[in-house]
Amino acid sequence: MTHAPALLVIDMQNALAAIAHRADETVAVIAGLRARARAAGVPVITVQHRGGDLEPGTEGWRIVPELAPADGETVIAKTSADSFLDTGLDAALRALGTTELLVTGFATEICVDTTARQALSRRYDLVLVADGHTTSVREPGSGPYAAPDASVAHHNEIFRHLDFPGRSVRVLAAADVDFSPPSAGTSRG
Repeated sequence: MTHAPALLVIDMQNALAAIAHRADETVAVIAGLRARARAAGVPVITVQHRGGDLEPGTEGWRIVPELAPADGETVIAKTSADSFLDTGLDAALRALGTTELLVTGFATEICVDTTARQALSRRYDLVLVADGHTTSVREPGSGPYAAPDASVAHHNEIFRHLDFPGRSVRVLAAADVDFSPPSAGTSRG
């Protein structure tokens, strides 16, 4: 089977980065991964939420400058936590021949989790980039939510143990992502 990855960058928009835990670090990780993907000829797809306070054309709606899509890159508009729901994401991935989706972005427990699970259900192999997703800043005692670092760690661990028959599910740090094609007879881990 042909290995054809694509990098997905979810909701890394100005207004969301402003409320994101470890925003600068996460943006830097994704930017480095994106540069490596581009250098290897791996498609980069940006997902951009609209609705609520994220109105097209506003500064908050725009993708953070460090991750702004290059000319010709696919940008998918979405209105729900699921980047596939009522969007052209699946069609774009199929047109590219994508077999594996590397998921990054905001927010860990909402759009990242939902999209990653939908990718598996749509028969894509999955890499959740362990240090390439984040959630909102939360003050201690602000409610029943898990602390941001705990939430990210929890989701990474859940995906390490998620079993989808016939699908490869991996959780890798960005530094461990290898965009080179696998050698014949070797396993990617």
